[in-house]
Amino acid sequence: MMANRRGRRLMAEINVVPYIDVMLVLLIIFMVTAPLLTQGIKVELPKAGAEPLPEELMRDHKPLILSVDSGGAYYLNIGANEESAIDDATVLDRVSAVLRREPKTPILVKADQSVPYGRVVAGMVLLQRAGAEKVGFITDPAEGGGKPARKKQRAS
Repeated sequence: MMANRRGRRLMAEINVVPYIDVMLVLLIIFMVTAPLLTQGIKVELPKAGAEPLPEELMRDHKPLILSVDSGGAYYLNIGANEESAIDDATVLDRVSAVLRREPKTPILVKADQSVPYGRVVAGMVLLQRAGAEKVGFITDPAEGGGKPARKKQRAS
């Protein structure tokens, strides 16, 4: 029995093939689900040649975005379900709660270009009634502006 132990050496290697298989499966899962995780409501933004908001303001606080889709429905990027439309009273309640906690929170409006102007203004009035002092607009960059192609934001 002693000779049998000495003649046979223990194998001390780790088989990594199962780990590679698991990693490949996880990679495929993430590649499939990543496009589904895009945040926000689909809107066709108007084009404008505006300057972006200061980087330090956007870095310090996550912006609160009021989206208005082509049908005129309001959405906020806070709350339990960001993809469901909310009424005017809910906009007022949620925005005022956020601004009570963080008064420096940047407020932005992302509205579809086909929405009637009055609906966007009504949303801005709600934001002001909730305590927003400044409201910015999210737009697409203007064609041929010669500036980098990224989303621009303008405070008003």
